[in-house]
Amino acid sequence: MYVEKIKTFTAGENLEAHRRVKIDTGVPAADPAEVIYADAGEDFIGVTEYAASDGDPIAVKLNSAGGTFEVECAVDSAIALGTVLYGAADGKVSDASSGTAQGINVEPGTVVSGAVIEVAFWNVKATTAATVSIADTGEFTSEATVEAALQEIYQHLLSAQAFLNIPLGAATEADGTALADFSDGDSTTPGWAAEAEVFGIRWNNHANPDPIGVNVPIPPDLDASKDVILHFLAAKVGATVGDAVKWTVTAFNNVDAALYDADSDFGGDSSAMTGDATSKTCQEETLTLAAANVAGSPCVLHLTIQPKDGTLGTDDVILIAVWMEYTRKALTS
Repeated sequence: MYVEKIKTFTAGENLEAHRRVKIDTGVPAADPAEVIYADAGEDFIGVTEYAASDGDPIAVKLNSAGGTFEVECAVDSAIALGTVLYGAADGKVSDASSGTAQGINVEPGTVVSGAVIEVAFWNVKATTAATVSIADTGEFTSEATVEAALQEIYQHLLSAQAFLNIPLGAATEADGTALADFSDGDSTTPGWAAEAEVFGIRWNNHANPDPIGVNVPIPPDLDASKDVILHFLAAKVGATVGDAVKWTVTAFNNVDAALYDADSDFGGDSSAMTGDATSKTCQEETLTLAAANVAGSPCVLHLTIQPKDGTLGTDDVILIAVWMEYTRKALTS
């Protein structure tokens, strides 16, 4: 039998007026079919016209009918005119995200909890991610909608805080000579400083310290349109105010299919350490490599690193770690 707008069903439980209902598929032989409350996030076939006890006939205004509907509101706080509404428990509606947004509040003024409000239901599913909620059964996020969760995911994927360690263990002197154990004295040559509490490369207090060299393969997810930040963690042995050490860097790209000596140096000097910080205090300094000079993968970044000439008058310095901070891009394959 074909019915428009309002159809009679059987109440599959005690039902109140102005509540959303769905077909109770657990009793397929019922005639008329039984309806029960559509709960939070669930789709519905229509709204009850009046209250009915379990087993009694119940008239339901079908959600395909024209016009607006009277529906009981289940919010804990007031909702304003034009608020997007979702299905709530026991056939009510709420402004709390749950499933797909189902309609909009067209009741003028401020609506209080438990009121019957005028709702314009949408006869199509939401097509914007901001109006579709997520179940998040794995409890991975605190976001409530697909839009917000996608932004959270992409914020991580495209983070400006991607991290790449530059392995000092692979470093040599800039001319390729292997590093030896550090030797204290009037020498330009750096060496390994290995103690129970620290491991790094140490330079003597010399006016013209030698540089070290290291290669860094550029990762495929590096966004070459963004700046790259080099970070240096170091400690001075001594606390001379004038020994405000900077790290002098040369940087060259060795790009696939290009000549290895085709690039120009785009390094520079890092920020300065605090000269009179307590001896052995770890200090982080940075150097920005401008996006205009950064090459994407496949590429190897060749670096030389040294304490800036003239900044080690009295103290020694130990380079403990170097790392590269970059912005990710979404990979396409």
